[in-house]
Amino acid sequence: MLKGKVVGNIVSTNKFDSLRGFKFLEVQLMECGHLTDRYIIAVDKTISAGIGEEVLLVTGSSARVAVGDQTAPVDATVVGIVDRA
Repeated sequence: MLKGKVVGNIVSTNKFDSLRGFKFLEVQLMECGHLTDRYIIAVDKTISAGIGEEVLLVTGSSARVAVGDQTAPVDATVVGIVDRA
């Protein structure tokens, strides 16, 4: 599992049918509580994360399980928003 900060939205009007209805987010990855210079594009099917929020991500086959479609061409999925007390 990875942690990152949402820095932008990605708009794609032409895409595979299996990706329709997904929100695409640009996420800056974090390590040890600090932002890195690495970014990833992740889908958000149900979490509704927004710009500026810290999120939890899964990658690989876990990302496809999280969206509920083993055939979807998904490499990373947002699975949670990090709460701050």
